[in-house]
Amino acid sequence: MTRAVKKLDLDPVTVRKARSLARKAGRPIVNLARQHTTVSVERAVLRLAGLTGADSEGIPWVNRLADTVRADVGLEHGLALPVWGALVRGEAEDLSVLAQKAASGSVTFRLPEGRDAVRARSAARKAATAGMRRVDARRRERDRLVKRHGDPEQRPWIYLIVATGDIYEDIPQAQAAAREGADIIAVIRSTGQSLLDYVPEGATREGFAGTYATQENFRLMRAALDESSKELGRYVRLTNYASGLCMPEIATLAGLERLDMMLNDSMYGILFRDINPIRTFVDQRFSRQIHARAGIIINTGEDNYLTTADAVDAAHTVTVSQLLNEYFAKEAGLADWQLGLGHAFEINPDLPDSFRLELAHAMLARQLFPDAPLKWMPPTRHMTGDVFRGYLLDGFFNLAGAMTGQGILLVGMMTEAVVTPWISDRDLALQNVRYVLGAAGNLHEDFRPEPSGFIAQRARQVLAESVELLEEIVDDGLLNAIGDGTFGLMRRPQDAGRGLEGVAKRSDAYYNPAIELLEEGQ
Repeated sequence: MTRAVKKLDLDPVTVRKARSLARKAGRPIVNLARQHTTVSVERAVLRLAGLTGADSEGIPWVNRLADTVRADVGLEHGLALPVWGALVRGEAEDLSVLAQKAASGSVTFRLPEGRDAVRARSAARKAATAGMRRVDARRRERDRLVKRHGDPEQRPWIYLIVATGDIYEDIPQAQAAAREGADIIAVIRSTGQSLLDYVPEGATREGFAGTYATQENFRLMRAALDESSKELGRYVRLTNYASGLCMPEIATLAGLERLDMMLNDSMYGILFRDINPIRTFVDQRFSRQIHARAGIIINTGEDNYLTTADAVDAAHTVTVSQLLNEYFAKEAGLADWQLGLGHAFEINPDLPDSFRLELAHAMLARQLFPDAPLKWMPPTRHMTGDVFRGYLLDGFFNLAGAMTGQGILLVGMMTEAVVTPWISDRDLALQNVRYVLGAAGNLHEDFRPEPSGFIAQRARQVLAESVELLEEIVDDGLLNAIGDGTFGLMRRPQDAGRGLEGVAKRSDAYYNPAIELLEEGQ
């Protein structure tokens, strides 16, 4: 990781104030998350305990079991006590059989009491502990492989998206990309999966503009990239998406299958998928606790704000979101090295001084979060279909990444806004990155803007505007700010949105062994 040199002459008092305000704005959201649960948080416990598979209609057994328990006793107590209460009283020999009986209507669930509740808690904790040990083992396995094969020598790491819809087509493309210099392979999800309230099972060969995130797809791609790591003598990382209605379950599967990074933003699903804010914040806290335990780096989604809002006028909203994401992540147990905070190269290139503005925003992020592997996103909004202009813009983006010491550089495609990239497009894009990083990869060591110049003044202006916005959010509440369209110009009220029916306020009898283990681990 490249540590940022303090080049912008930011006022340390202002920086401390910004972080303090982010904590004040985020604390009520954390309290809200602690008071609620969701269907996906509860299904994640079943997945951690080893329940897999689906019925003849493709509906996962975790969903079938969760739906039956919820119909019998509600969600507010959690699934653990009713489910393991049924197991300890002999309703079925294991979770799989219990789920099948639940789906056929041959078992009725109840909330155990007294000695039965104690036995159910013990059995549930034992099952969750076995799953957590598998997550821990996969983390140790990653550590061993990184030590054996080594990390890429250069920074930033080169991040490239592969997604054909067919996992068996994705694998050779991912391996080819790794041979051409990609350090991180991202398998983008099939369009619409974030709105499915279940995780598909098995290897999938159909997907639109992406490949379904499933446990088997995770396993297949991780195994393939392990082969590439051995071949290339450097550990190739794998990322996917822990977002949408099944965020906690996908995070759990990522931990079980040793993914290295996951897209996990606190507000992306709210703003761009119209998922209920409370559902999202409850789900993201559990997901980040899992990521912390699994040693997974999260990637946040602030770059998306600049596809709907102006990248200059809304620059401070990106900084505010980064500060909130930092607070939420650290509260959930993530360390600085796991915070792939997002930002993007999305200023209109026809604007005078656009490159200087981009440098100011990138340097501000780098200085505010010196130990975080920032994820720097390429131009998309102002890509026009002119591939020559697009290739040049991507070169400027790569140069900005080199000049400001970014940690993760997503490879821009010259055919953005034209077609889903072909292998040849990716090859040209990787050539662009390799040339810029080879010629100017350590330019950040020499680049020092004039303290009273345009770049430093712009960075200080954005920071000041961020503090002003955070003060407003503290006064009005983050949920109200989201409802008012503060981020990305999207208005998302807290009492609406997809998945609200899957949220429950915890009862006094609520028990979740996974949360208990995660918080003990912190």
